[in-house]
Amino acid sequence: MRNFRELDIWKDSITLVKKIYSLIENLPETEKFGLKSQISRCVVSIPANIAEGCAKDSQKDFVRFLQISLGSAFELETHIIICSELSYFKYPKELIAEINVIQKRIKSLINYSKKVANTQNQ
Repeated sequence: MRNFRELDIWKDSITLVKKIYSLIENLPETEKFGLKSQISRCVVSIPANIAEGCAKDSQKDFVRFLQISLGSAFELETHIIICSELSYFKYPKELIAEINVIQKRIKSLINYSKKVANTQNQ
């Protein structure tokens, strides 16, 4: 079993959750059950799936949960772009860049974990 608390990507995704929650605080009340709900669920899904994957016994299962986390990161980026397009806030260039870095780091961890899984199966 892996200790998710030691993974920098998990720590950074927790920091991202805090930033996103601050950002969506100001969304209109009409988005309470729409974009606000979707954004909060997908941003929380990023570190939650990393943590859940760490509890799995096999590398294959770990990779599967990392892929879910990566999907949530891309979903988050899409929702933030939509909010910007709807003029709920100015396009957050730095935040999008931070999300992109997290996406790349999760993908790197997936690739590394797949290699580990392949060497274990040989």
